[in-house]
Amino acid sequence: MSKPAFLDDFQQKLADFMRNSPVADVDRNLRATLTQGLAKLDVVTREEFEVQAEILARTRAKVAELEARIASLEAGRDTPAA
Repeated sequence: MSKPAFLDDFQQKLADFMRNSPVADVDRNLRATLTQGLAKLDVVTREEFEVQAEILARTRAKVAELEARIASLEAGRDTPAA
């Protein structure tokens, strides 16, 4: 079922109005302001964050492995180190 012609006409007029209204200027200005504000922040992309999270997880696993190894080596000594 297709839309009646008056709905198509209304939709077109509304789109033209929005395109030529101050709302479009406000939208562009707001987007530009937000883009500039975000550019000033020290943020990383999601991909960079995920890479760093993966590196951190591997580092934590390695630290836990080394701590366990040190604990087993210390437990194997008969006398404490001076």
